[in-house]
Amino acid sequence: MSPIRRRDLIGLFAGGAAAWPLVARAQQKAMPVIGFLHLTSLETNRENLAVFRRGLGDTGYIEDKNVAIEYRWAQGRNDWLPTLVAELVRRQVSVIVVLESTNGALAAKAATQTIPIVFMQGADPVRIGLVDRLDRPGGNLTGIGLLAAETAGKRLQLLLELVPTTTSIAYLRNPTNPVFAESETREVQVAARALGVRLLFADASFTSEIETAFAELVQQRADALEVSSDGFLLTHRDQIVALAARHAVPAIYAWPQFMAVDGLMSYGTNIGDAWRQAGIYTGRILKGESPADLPVQQVTKIELVINLKTAKALGLTFPLTLLGGADEVIE
Repeated sequence: MSPIRRRDLIGLFAGGAAAWPLVARAQQKAMPVIGFLHLTSLETNRENLAVFRRGLGDTGYIEDKNVAIEYRWAQGRNDWLPTLVAELVRRQVSVIVVLESTNGALAAKAATQTIPIVFMQGADPVRIGLVDRLDRPGGNLTGIGLLAAETAGKRLQLLLELVPTTTSIAYLRNPTNPVFAESETREVQVAARALGVRLLFADASFTSEIETAFAELVQQRADALEVSSDGFLLTHRDQIVALAARHAVPAIYAWPQFMAVDGLMSYGTNIGDAWRQAGIYTGRILKGESPADLPVQQVTKIELVINLKTAKALGLTFPLTLLGGADEVIE
């Protein structure tokens, strides 16, 4: 065997050094990519996102270790969703995760029939055409139902328990989320008729319209307010809670995030469990399971949170029935 000359040895090392970046790039390319889309913002979802990552971790996937995540935040703009979905489809991600957005889930379904999609949203997924059945979804979508629309009528009832003299209740909604707005409005209307209260509508789709909506409900002499569980309104929780306080309007919300900024009362799904389940489903799909065979999970844990400090500022006293049934009391 002929001896290896020094310049040949250097060439071998140099060749190996040049090959390593190619190997690294090939490994990076092989790493699955999650396309993550949310209607609101990172700022309002840091804790929930950590829960989603824990769900992924339960299936063995750790971000930046063996899975990458491409994030898209719509900042409450429903009109941005189709463009953001199209970006993820062009990116050829391994799975698209669309959380807390009916419009986003529908846009994802329209954009691809091949990329698996995990959704989490509040309207009935069968009624709005996302899946064929809850137990066997079929197609490329599965996910988690939040029962947000279904609990809207109960929120009206809770307002009446707190303020029994109420004769008219305003309902603040976002018309640029029409499919979900229709589902939730239907539930609120049924409840209003059953409870014998007059229902007033206030619409807001942009930041500038929120204050106008409050002026309208005050002009119509609404005794109380229910805020839709729409994601755009959640994004503007600080403004909405501040306006409710300024106009001394008792208000109930669907999400506990409103309580963190001194909201009066919230009643809705514990979404922490839903975010974790979304992470688990995403991991299972990355491992090869088909969304068509993964049943749509319905999160049934509903929580009531009340704020005694805000009630006192409004001159209200929570009855013992509400205090006793509350999952959390803020003093």
